[in-house]
Amino acid sequence: MNARSDRITRRRLVVACGGGAAAALSGCVGASEEPTYREGQVNQTNGSQRTAEQMVAAEALATTEANQAANPLRSLSLETHEYAVQDGYKGPTVRGVVSNTGGSSIAYAEVRVRVYDADGAHLGQFLSTTRDLAPESRWRFEVILLSSASDIAAYDIATVGISA
Repeated sequence: MNARSDRITRRRLVVACGGGAAAALSGCVGASEEPTYREGQVNQTNGSQRTAEQMVAAEALATTEANQAANPLRSLSLETHEYAVQDGYKGPTVRGVVSNTGGSSIAYAEVRVRVYDADGAHLGQFLSTTRDLAPESRWRFEVILLSSASDIAAYDIATVGISA
């Protein structure tokens, strides 16, 4: 190896390490705060399996991608939540009420539900969202869970949002 190719290699190493360090540090800047999850109770595990057509409809309406810009907000309050298995395409759901207890609007609100099997294995995360939640108002949400009712043994739930 000659001196020139050795310098290029060192330069590339420094650039790669410097870029890696910058990328690692940039993950800390603007990182969103993790929401606090509350446990829910699954009291109904029976229910008919969705047909292929029902599953297509459920997948079209279910949301699974969380908004990474959303953070826990003090004014966003989870009032009630309950697990229920419904007939038809909806199947297992979590329904409830979220309120904006603050004095200003919330531009975006999101309910996140994580579901688990009997062994505690994570089956998935499912969401419901709304926009423009006025001060002192309530939002009735419904989260469609794409996992089978017979597989779901537990869930937890959290709210996040983006202030207006």
